[in-house]
Amino acid sequence: MKYGHNRNPQETVQKRKLKTKPLLVLIAILFIGNVFWFVGWLIPDKKLKQPDEVVASVAGDPITREQWMTAMEKAVGRDVLRELVNNKVMETAAAKYGIEVSEKELELELALITSVDGHTYSGLDLEQIRQRIRSTVTLEKVLSNDVVIDDATVKSFYDENESLYTILTAYRTSIIVVPSKKEAERALSELSKGSSFDALAKEVSMDLTSANLGGDIGYINADTETIDPAIYKAASQLKEGRVGDAVGLKDGTYAIVQVNEVINGREFTFDEVKEHIKRELTIEQLSQLVLPEAFWKEFDAKWFYGK
Repeated sequence: MKYGHNRNPQETVQKRKLKTKPLLVLIAILFIGNVFWFVGWLIPDKKLKQPDEVVASVAGDPITREQWMTAMEKAVGRDVLRELVNNKVMETAAAKYGIEVSEKELELELALITSVDGHTYSGLDLEQIRQRIRSTVTLEKVLSNDVVIDDATVKSFYDENESLYTILTAYRTSIIVVPSKKEAERALSELSKGSSFDALAKEVSMDLTSANLGGDIGYINADTETIDPAIYKAASQLKEGRVGDAVGLKDGTYAIVQVNEVINGREFTFDEVKEHIKRELTIEQLSQLVLPEAFWKEFDAKWFYGK
């Protein structure tokens, strides 16, 4: 795979980060909202349970479902509802302005973002990721709806930054990190007997950040600097849905690697990324970050928490 115009790889990574920063910020905001939504989704509808059902106890003192639900609403209720309202606002805006987000656009944005910071999507399944991208692209299209950027400017940007659109193969990866090879072999044995990778990672993995997400570390590629190189090497040799043998890490621990999805590397042509670049240049011209909340008044959005 070529990287275009003999550019320095480090410079390429830095430029890609710079040019995709507005989109990454928006995706990160949407991701945070999704985490709150996901926590709420895990909790069954309290209408299906008796209010006084005991969900836990300490020294015989019960904690009821009603107490649990009330605490959850106070902790994350506002953010969960905000996410739902923002998604509906963007859907309404898309309908009003005749905006559509195609499958090709979703795949392009996914490839571009995962090539920069695959951790953005840790903990989300593919459908949730696509929904977040769809919402973000919809917002960008609304913001750039009345902005005209001539094709010559767009082509010039592409020619000067062509290497940004050469995408490395990315692997959606999950890991289980344990202190010894013996414990790694024990974990592999459990997996071979049908244990869930997600559940086992939460139970035994030393890497607490990924363990809380069932081992998920998002998308990684050859340029990912935040992981042990042995993890990428193992992932690059696996097919989708497969679990590899235990690999030793630099700190003396061992990792079991699972690849959940592969996004093949490719070079995007000018025609393929032209509309993306137009939106990117438009967003860069904005004096401040615009969030979906800016459209609440236009679409008469109201919620439980008032103004």
